[in-house]
Amino acid sequence: MAGLTPSWVFSEADHAAMGVALEEARTAAEVGEVPVGAVLVAADGQVVARAHNQRESGHDPTAHAEILALRGAAAAVGSWRLDGSTLYVTLEPCAMCAAATVLARLACVVWGAPDPKAGFAGSLGNLLDDPRLNHRVAVRGGLRAEEAAALLERFFAKLRTGG
Repeated sequence: MAGLTPSWVFSEADHAAMGVALEEARTAAEVGEVPVGAVLVAADGQVVARAHNQRESGHDPTAHAEILALRGAAAAVGSWRLDGSTLYVTLEPCAMCAAATVLARLACVVWGAPDPKAGFAGSLGNLLDDPRLNHRVAVRGGLRAEEAAALLERFFAKLRTGG
């Protein structure tokens, strides 16, 4: 699959940050949201913001985990420019979220499970590395992909069975 990064490329810090994003995804599932979590880590390694999907509870089509984490980080640092930061997200970002990371001037996006139906960080396209845009964001995909995919699979299986 396009966009997958060899597992040896990921550091312990990457695994830990994705662990925080997975915690957020589990929280989302517990409250009936699609289990996607995100965490934004500053260049110095500090967690600046974390979030999970809130589209259902917020009645907001833009309340994806990535967007909420970007908003939280911008508020925390007092700037929309999040230069040098890395966003960890459990599911490959959609076009909206990929574009938002470019606009925020992130250094990198690391995603877990690929999204072959909506992913725009390697699957359907890659807005993060589009040479026509004024900023490019490095992208690495596939970190803890099995865990992230399993959360999504359990969530949707439960929905299908009415449980």
